[in-house]
Amino acid sequence: MRYIFLSVIFIFLLGLSMPLFAQDGFGFSDDFGFSDSSGFGFDSPGSGGISVNIGGNINAELTAFTYDFSTQNRILNTSLGDIFSANLNLDISGSAAQAYFSFNLRPVFDRGLSPFSIDEAYVRAFFGSFTFEGGIRKLSWGRADSFSPLDLINPLDFRDLSRLQGMGDLKIAIPLIRGIWNFPSSFSRLEAVFVPGFRAHEFSMGNRWTPNQITSIPAMVSGYFALAFPPTVIARIHEAVTGWVYSEALANSYPNTSTLRYSQFGLRFTGTSGSSDYGIQYFFGRMQRPAFLLGIGPSFYVPGGGGGLGTINIEQISAIIDYNYFHHIGIDYARVIQGFNIRAEAGANITKDLNGTDGMVENPSLLWSLGFDRDLFAGINLNIQGTGSFRLFQNNVGPSPLIDIEAGTRRTSTRLSFMLSRLFYMDEIELKLTGLWGIEDKDFLLMPAISWSRNDLSTELSIGFFGGNRSGELGQYRDNSYLRILVRYNF
Repeated sequence: MRYIFLSVIFIFLLGLSMPLFAQDGFGFSDDFGFSDSSGFGFDSPGSGGISVNIGGNINAELTAFTYDFSTQNRILNTSLGDIFSANLNLDISGSAAQAYFSFNLRPVFDRGLSPFSIDEAYVRAFFGSFTFEGGIRKLSWGRADSFSPLDLINPLDFRDLSRLQGMGDLKIAIPLIRGIWNFPSSFSRLEAVFVPGFRAHEFSMGNRWTPNQITSIPAMVSGYFALAFPPTVIARIHEAVTGWVYSEALANSYPNTSTLRYSQFGLRFTGTSGSSDYGIQYFFGRMQRPAFLLGIGPSFYVPGGGGGLGTINIEQISAIIDYNYFHHIGIDYARVIQGFNIRAEAGANITKDLNGTDGMVENPSLLWSLGFDRDLFAGINLNIQGTGSFRLFQNNVGPSPLIDIEAGTRRTSTRLSFMLSRLFYMDEIELKLTGLWGIEDKDFLLMPAISWSRNDLSTELSIGFFGGNRSGELGQYRDNSYLRILVRYNF
């Protein structure tokens, strides 16, 4: 029923877009989803060559989730989003310096909140072959087009996985200082980055995008007592722990990561040898997923009293949360071979748990990525990439998630991502299919889209299908398949 209803909505939204399509066709550029317009600029009178460029985009967007249309009551309580959003970019450049500001604008209906947020803001100074940067930035390391295991400076925002098309869509800008030395006699450069603090990945709490690692906590704790108490007691424990998970008690257990104790540092060298590009990097920082262990006191449940069901002392449950530090080394390589644009990466994350026996620390792991893009036939382009990790000392991982943060997880994690695309009608129309497939998890996300762009106007109709094993990182969101229509004006 819900898929039939969603199909009707899709046809209706397609009909709404037809006046745009009928102007001369419709399509979608490769850079849709990013502000890539040149904006407009001017030289300030008497400024000595200072230029100011203003650009950005304004968006109208509707998103509908299939789960919300499964019953009449859910339909009546459905929200299609804020509809409006915008991005404003300001670039001020001179002969020896540059300042860049990027702001996101969204409607805010709650008092005390601002509709403005900073996407990026930094200043850049040029000293011959040396460039200095400081501010709030998004950086890209590695060669992979998306989800590179070497691209680990910026955290990601997983609070809305309907935008899970690439790392660039999810990156969160962080405060950092960067120095770049360009070697004048070659196509090489050395980059040094210092991050005076730490920011982790962001996850949802209490909505459709809350991950299994959070929602499974009540079942994990109640399962711990399952053999000792009757079902009525277990149900009460499950309810009490659920309330604790979404309370301030858990939120206050996270450490303050804005201090120099959590500072990070990285070096990256890139160069060219013949027709090959390569990179070598080192990074010292923190894992962006938290290490999370529960502590349950001896008086958590006291039999007797409470109507014969006993007493639950929720203050006896506590959380130990921190972010493991690690050393990272990585190499990457890119070259065109027989029409294939090859990209390869390899690396290692080395934590302090060199035996794999510390339950609060992740084991060291090996990382890899291999992909290519190529024009196939009939104008079809294929971009495909495999990414994975291999955990060391797997045999020393503890048996329970109450004593080891990696308990119950696999040694390997492998994901395949791909994009098939085809342009039509003077490259204004684009048909595109993007997909993610978790090999071990046996789950997937498929995102077909049709789009149109002309001059400064773009529009897209897209669908996202989550499927596969419900215990997988993608399959857990099977109820969150969606449909979206987006109209964008770039300036």
